[in-house]
Amino acid sequence: MVTAKKAPAKTVAKAPAKAPAKVAPVKRRTPKPKAEAAPNPQPAKTPADTLGKIIGLIEWVDSPFKLLTVILLSFMAFAGYFAWDSRQVILQAIQNQDHMPQLVKQDDLVEPAKSLMKDVDGLVVLVHKANLTTNSRTTVLAINADGSREKKIEGTVTSLFNASPDRNAAMVAMLNNEVLCEEFNPSSKVGEWGVKQGVKFMCRGSIPPDPGKFAGYLAIGFKEKPEDISALKTRINLASTDMSDE
Repeated sequence: MVTAKKAPAKTVAKAPAKAPAKVAPVKRRTPKPKAEAAPNPQPAKTPADTLGKIIGLIEWVDSPFKLLTVILLSFMAFAGYFAWDSRQVILQAIQNQDHMPQLVKQDDLVEPAKSLMKDVDGLVVLVHKANLTTNSRTTVLAINADGSREKKIEGTVTSLFNASPDRNAAMVAMLNNEVLCEEFNPSSKVGEWGVKQGVKFMCRGSIPPDPGKFAGYLAIGFKEKPEDISALKTRINLASTDMSDE
């Protein structure tokens, strides 16, 4: 019995597996910083520009009132003292300058000044005539501890308001009808003279001592702070009344 041979099974060649498709890497873009707008160049200031502003200010100041306004604002910027609430007191006093009382004659100031010095044991007494319109004061009387007059000081003209906080505080206080007593710090040639006489404490009072009236003021210096300041202020007001022509 013949057995038929089976034909060998055909081997089917397998197709090679396809390699996975390559994916291109995704590039992440770093956001570029926004370019800042270049600042507009400011034109350099020239001396001509500054000079033009100065000339404009000079042209604007066409009255004593405007002049004093500029002076006061300058001191405010420099010293930083003046509170805005004080502006009405100062401006009202300036506007009433023409209606202010006057000091008595110079010779008539001597007696009340010497009497005050004797009563309160003062070291020096000064009497200043004020002109708010021009922001100036004139020392019309200066008396030493021995009662003699210091005539080289009399006639000295300085400013009412200046860069000294102490001086400005005293001015505002006197315009508000107050007598201001405090440790003394000189801010003028007259003040330096007082220090040479030994003054360390000073009281200032308006002449006359009435609200809204300011012909000038008296200042009395001491070697040290007096004990009874309240009584001292009352005595200063009495002397101030005698120094006014009202």
